Amino acid sequence: MNNKEDISIREAQKMVDNWIKTIGVRYFSPLTNMAILAEETGEVARIMARLHGDQSFKEGENPNLADELADLLWVTMAIANQEGIDLTEALRRNLEKKTLRDKNRHLNNPKLKE
Repeated sequence: MNNKEDISIREAQKMVDNWIKTIGVRYFSPLTNMAILAEETGEVARIMARLHGDQSFKEGENPNLADELADLLWVTMAIANQEGIDLTEALRRNLEKKTLRDKNRHLNNPKLKE
C-alpha cells in the first residue's frame, strides 16, 4: 500500500489486527488495552493543556499530537477487534443516533451563537 493512500476504518482495523498477530505476537488483555487507552488519552490531554491551556511545555519537550491521536486510534481498534466490533458500522450507527438526537439541539443553543 502506498503511504499516501486513504485507509478505510475497516482496512485500518485489519491492519492493526495483522500487526498485532505478527509483529506484536498477540493481543494484550482487554483490561491492559483499556489501561493503555486511558494512558494515551492522558497524553493527548497533556498536549492539549499545553497548546491551548495555561500550562507550558518543558524545555526540550517535543509534543506530537498527531502521533498521540494515532495511538488512541490504534488501541481503540485493538479493543474493537478483541470485542468483535466493526468500527465502520459502529461509527455509521453513532452518526445516525447523534443526527436524530441533536438535529436541533446545537442550532438552538445560545452558547454556540457567540
